Amino acid sequence: MTGQDLYRRARRRIPGGTQLFSKRPEFLLPEQWPSYYSRAGGAEVWDLQGNRYIDMSFAGIGATVLGFADPDVDEAVRQAIASGSMTTLNCPEEVELADLLCALHPWAEMVRYARCGGEAMTIAVRIARARTGREKIAFCGYHGWHDWYLAANLVGDGALDTHLLPGLAPAGVARSLAGTALPFHYNHLNELEQILAAHGQDLAAIVMEPARDQQPQPNFLESVRERARQVGAVLIFDEITAAWRVNTGGLHLTYGVSPDIAVFAKAMSNGYPMAAIIGTGDAMQAAQSSFISSTYWTERIGPVAALATIRKHRDQNVPERLAATGRRIQEGWRRAAERTGIPVTVTGIPPLSHFTLGLDDAQAARTLFTQGMLDRGFLATNAFYAMYAHEDRHVTAYLAAVEEVFSEIARAVEHGRVADLLRGPVAHAGFYRLT
Repeated sequence: MTGQDLYRRARRRIPGGTQLFSKRPEFLLPEQWPSYYSRAGGAEVWDLQGNRYIDMSFAGIGATVLGFADPDVDEAVRQAIASGSMTTLNCPEEVELADLLCALHPWAEMVRYARCGGEAMTIAVRIARARTGREKIAFCGYHGWHDWYLAANLVGDGALDTHLLPGLAPAGVARSLAGTALPFHYNHLNELEQILAAHGQDLAAIVMEPARDQQPQPNFLESVRERARQVGAVLIFDEITAAWRVNTGGLHLTYGVSPDIAVFAKAMSNGYPMAAIIGTGDAMQAAQSSFISSTYWTERIGPVAALATIRKHRDQNVPERLAATGRRIQEGWRRAAERTGIPVTVTGIPPLSHFTLGLDDAQAARTLFTQGMLDRGFLATNAFYAMYAHEDRHVTAYLAAVEEVFSEIARAVEHGRVADLLRGPVAHAGFYRLT
């Protein structure tokens, strides 16, 4: 059975086909993407038919910062399983992990846990509302699927379109939440100030990533920090994607700006479900005035995986390698673009790199890129998330293939044949309901 065969079966049983939007084949290479894996190790993935691919795309959607099936993390997890992953008592590792997270972030004093990013962000927002007694949230960027965030689209269906994923529908979100989520754009301090002028006394939190596709302009983060303090709002940094890439901890450490709460998930445990909400004692104590509790937040595997991941990350100086690999990829994209005449814009911090094609039919061309790279044995799109497991040989082979495929795209554009060369539909660019 091919991955596409299984995916067609999945769509009859699973609404939307997959549990994560970013893993939908329609988002990458409709009707051709391998879709499912049989095994993985390092930077390599094998599909259901035994075909091997080098993953130069999303690296487990940003979760496997060390690489797939990292032997050190997996060994720690095996020992945890052998000792019992769940009992009536609490695992001591959750205290050990809390101490480590606070040591890495000296501004933080207390920690709560969850097991995925979206729910961890919801916990952070709940704590902020409990702390302030207020309801409204100012935010920029993408922060998950929960009601507090999708409420932004109750006012207008396009409110979230420029915050990573367009077309997010608020169906099922209570209409009473309209007007509680107020968006502003990164580096646009004036937009935040307009929100504060109108809603400052009702604002529970300002929620944002320290950085993602753009670097902060001078004094932007510092100004947001000061504005939050002035109106008594809790500043929440969403570090779910950016953390553990440029240092061992949150990206905000690099910029020297401390929030009241920071939220971690994805890379902190190298593919095992784990999330953490860390914060000042003043902010985090408010969690006790609200009911925030779940059985599987107490299991052992997540904290053990996080401890093993963070320690290896620190001991092996993983961020230095991630940055070097990311810079090499960005330079390779630019070089291939220059040689082939393809207009390309490269963005993102090096370990989380992206490119956009400056072409009239850019989405079709991006789909053709994924198709051409898959033919050459690479899982690839217009994003690259660096892993410690990415070796020089992977990068060298990948960049050689990029130049070949860019050349094919350039010829296709010249002859108006981009769509003709696709063996399936053009990839989706935003949220679509699948039938």
